[in-house]
Amino acid sequence: MITSREIEKAIHQLPKEEKWDLLHRFSEGLWEDWDRQIAEDLSTGKLDGILAEVRSDIAAGNTRSLDEVLNHG
Repeated sequence: MITSREIEKAIHQLPKEEKWDLLHRFSEGLWEDWDRQIAEDLSTGKLDGILAEVRSDIAAGNTRSLDEVLNHG
């Protein structure tokens, strides 16, 4: 069995372009995993409490625009 250290060593030996290609492919796979997990959590009700809290904050006006958050921290 190949260890993660061996994989890491092999990656370091790749040409720069291949490292970037690997990074992008690996990253895309992680985002796909994340999307699947969010969809599963939504369908099983794991996010219901958070969604209720967010909806309550919106209804109470306890929100700021994204522009305000990004421009004024």
